Amino acid sequence: MHPIDLSIFIIYILSLFAFGIFFFRKNESGDDYYVGGRKMKSYHVGLSVVATDVGGGFSIGLGGLGFVMGLSGSWMLFTGLLGAWLAAVLLIPKVKGNPAFDKAYTFPQIFEHYYSANVAFVAAVISAIGYAGFTSSQMLAGAKLASGTFVGLDLNSALYLMGAVAIIYTVLGGLKAVIYTDTVQWILLMSGLIFIGIPIAYIEIGGIEAIRSTVAPEMLSLTNVSWQDLVYWAVTIIPIWFVGMTLYQRIYACHDEKTAKKAWYLAGIFEWPIMAFLGVALGLFARVAAEQGMFAYLGAPDIAETDPETGLPMLLRTVLPVGFLGVMMASYFSAILSTADSCLMASSGNVVTDIIGRFTPFDPNSKRFVRISQFVTLIIGVLALVLAANMNNVLDLMLDSYAFMVSGLFVPVIGALFWSRSTAAGAMSAMIIGGCTTLTLRYLLIELPYGLDANLFGITASAIAFVTVSLLTEKKRES
Repeated sequence: MHPIDLSIFIIYILSLFAFGIFFFRKNESGDDYYVGGRKMKSYHVGLSVVATDVGGGFSIGLGGLGFVMGLSGSWMLFTGLLGAWLAAVLLIPKVKGNPAFDKAYTFPQIFEHYYSANVAFVAAVISAIGYAGFTSSQMLAGAKLASGTFVGLDLNSALYLMGAVAIIYTVLGGLKAVIYTDTVQWILLMSGLIFIGIPIAYIEIGGIEAIRSTVAPEMLSLTNVSWQDLVYWAVTIIPIWFVGMTLYQRIYACHDEKTAKKAWYLAGIFEWPIMAFLGVALGLFARVAAEQGMFAYLGAPDIAETDPETGLPMLLRTVLPVGFLGVMMASYFSAILSTADSCLMASSGNVVTDIIGRFTPFDPNSKRFVRISQFVTLIIGVLALVLAANMNNVLDLMLDSYAFMVSGLFVPVIGALFWSRSTAAGAMSAMIIGGCTTLTLRYLLIELPYGLDANLFGITASAIAFVTVSLLTEKKRES
């Protein structure tokens, strides 16, 4: 990387640290650290929501889908739009309209209110582990971006460098810093893609004629996707909008229901079509470049030697002129950090509030609570970094983390909010059976009917257990 590009990137990183230090001095209570003071504006929260959900994992992962599938990979984020808008209509009124959650910090506190402390504790463990895994996926995305861009930087070194930046910044700043910087980072990413990445890459690979002559026609259609893929994305991504700790923190951070709804509608539009097509288009351009042998100087003489998820950073490194590369690297790293910091905050909130706090109550308005939260955030960040060092695929790690949370938590939260006959025993059985079913099917590599994903069977098992046990325990309680 040219010294000018490197300087731009370093200035960006130093600016993040400065922002984290600024809010480190401002964080006086749990409200400040975990829910941004509960007075955030809709556009800040909306951009933070989409930055968190799409972020670096989906940005790099979308590039990988565009490389492999072409434009049809954009349908993955269509499920993000559906999830955001369904949550705006169904979930937000239930949360913001209930005074019981006016002082809440976490998603499992929903379960404590409707079910029991024991159910909330198990939900917190599932959520904390899931978000630690999701944080790992973002660190791995940052490492792939950096190693594909910086000459002589191997993947492991890049991972520890990017991970350290994400951890330190998040530990210092808390949610308010995360949301404000998410706004700036998302604008930076969108501007970089629209005005720099897309047009320059398009010209350098030879335009539409080169694309059509290089890739198969189905890569340029919206039908190059199987129904199994659509089901997989739907059952994995849509439910996360109802169980995502990062999203509940932002609902709590909004001043009122109207603000939260506006934020979620805004986030949905940015997910699809805007970010969806920008991401897969760059991935498609990277495939064309690989087919043309543009990455030979990087040790990838043809497409067979190119990792789909590193194709995008290799493309940017190859085609962008001095100065622009530094801006694009800052843009993509900002997207990665937007998700990593939010997921790290979510996991930390679960551990401090719902797990440690159950046995050692803290005063959430004290400085001590903030310092303990920062220490826990640091520990989880380090563990996530270790996990990332032992994984290879960003999108698989990210979707595995989603599936782990969704299969156990989705059915009980829907029951809590919309079914009056639900019980704590039903919720507990649904979490255990749903999660265990998905993990068993996924990691034993059991062949499933029609090639469907394990998460669909996990959610189904969770629903059956939830309804059955709730009805049985309800009858037992009435007798």
